[in-house]
Amino acid sequence: MRRQTTACSILIATALLGACSTGTDDPATSSPAPTSAADSAASGSESVSHNDADIAFNQMMIPHHRQAVAMAELVDERTTTPAVRALADQIENAQQPEIDQMTARLTDWGVPAEPVEPGEHGGHGGHSMSGMMTDDEMAALTDARGTEFDRLWLDGMIRHHQGAVAMADDELTRGIDGPSRALAQQIKASQQAEIGEMKQLLGQ
Repeated sequence: MRRQTTACSILIATALLGACSTGTDDPATSSPAPTSAADSAASGSESVSHNDADIAFNQMMIPHHRQAVAMAELVDERTTTPAVRALADQIENAQQPEIDQMTARLTDWGVPAEPVEPGEHGGHGGHSMSGMMTDDEMAALTDARGTEFDRLWLDGMIRHHQGAVAMADDELTRGIDGPSRALAQQIKASQQAEIGEMKQLLGQ
């Protein structure tokens, strides 16, 4: 009888230890779950590659660049000044590839290449972006020749570049997309240098 009681006691003790062991192991096995959830959250945040500032920068810089290219295309038939011609070629050669780059980026993001704003002619009416030439200013530039053309072109392009630099600064402050930020830095550096050249040509 005593042996049976001892055996039962051992069996009960073993069962209790097993239960305790199981209870102890559950938290240990479930403890990685919060870490895993945190990792998933972190991973989710990393998948957000761009924000509204990045979209706005690319959308607005495209028509801004297009006007600069249009201004550059006016030069050949309206001036014989070598420095102005060289600057126009430099601007056109740099900004058209940047337009293509930004257009492709926006397409990858599944958003329109340009913002559509009521009353703004597709978002680039010449007044909503800093430095843009008005229709009247572009008409005057188109009609000018020689020294007068040079003066209008340089003055207009300086303001145009200053607007682009301001847009680049905004992207560098608020954007998160790496390629967009790199382009903003490139635009800022190159156009600040060209502003310096144009001011020298104007004697400023």
